[in-house]
Amino acid sequence: MPDSAAITVRNLTKTYVLPFSRRRVEALRSVSLDVPGGSTFGLLGPNGAGKTTFVKILLGITRPTAGEAYLLGELAGDFRSRRRVGYLPEGGRFPSYHTGRSLLRLQGQLAGLQGSALHAGVDEVLDLVSMRPWQDVRLARYSKGMVQRIGLAQAMLASPSVLMLDEPTDGVDPVGRAEIREVLDRLNHRGVTIFLNSHILAEVELFCRDVAILHRGRLRLQGAVASLIRQAGYRLTWQPSHSRAAPVPVEEEFPDLPSLNAAIDRLRVEGALVMKAERCQSSLEHVFLEAIQGEDPSDA
Repeated sequence: MPDSAAITVRNLTKTYVLPFSRRRVEALRSVSLDVPGGSTFGLLGPNGAGKTTFVKILLGITRPTAGEAYLLGELAGDFRSRRRVGYLPEGGRFPSYHTGRSLLRLQGQLAGLQGSALHAGVDEVLDLVSMRPWQDVRLARYSKGMVQRIGLAQAMLASPSVLMLDEPTDGVDPVGRAEIREVLDRLNHRGVTIFLNSHILAEVELFCRDVAILHRGRLRLQGAVASLIRQAGYRLTWQPSHSRAAPVPVEEEFPDLPSLNAAIDRLRVEGALVMKAERCQSSLEHVFLEAIQGEDPSDA
């Protein structure tokens, strides 16, 4: 496996056999990918794509049917790799009788922290997620977004090398999302690998440098966000000749620069007013939809 990879999987396959019917369901089908150490990586896919199964295999919660998975240089599920990973599950539930601080103290003790290291670690993560003012309030009184922040804090508590986050901004308002991105960005600059699942494609586009797209258990696409969101032509906005009453702006798209310039030359001759010419780019949402709409005959 690559020495610089935080996560490496080769031909990873997971087949579930449903009880009673004995029907076989392939959650993952020969998936191979690398997540570079120190990267910000987004795993995308519709519901049922295999994302949760992928994460469970990496954490040793379930075993693959075939193939290999490595986390931080160790076979997936090995204790030596798990102790260096922080994990926030989707919809994670915590005992509501705890306060934010008491929950983090418990989680820190389970991770092996004690004494001054535990106290300092709890203070640090409370500050990172802006939850210090509510540290002594019971979780039963927290909003969904506040619970999510505490969940993120417990994932960061033991100074992990890899943070695995499932819908980390679920239930968090736009200001809170920006704050969480800032926290994760600071951790990434320290060398922490950030691996996240999210249905909020705009969030992934803003934060992740690399993504992979799963669909029906297969890897459909993997690459750098900057290269996937490629240039997709040019958009021209113009108004017809001023001789017309109340001209309405017109928008046209052109596939390349020569065709754009030819259109501008023609419009100038016609006396039209060119208002704006700009590059068009695909969004990550557009790339995502293109990737999952292509059907594989073997999916049936």
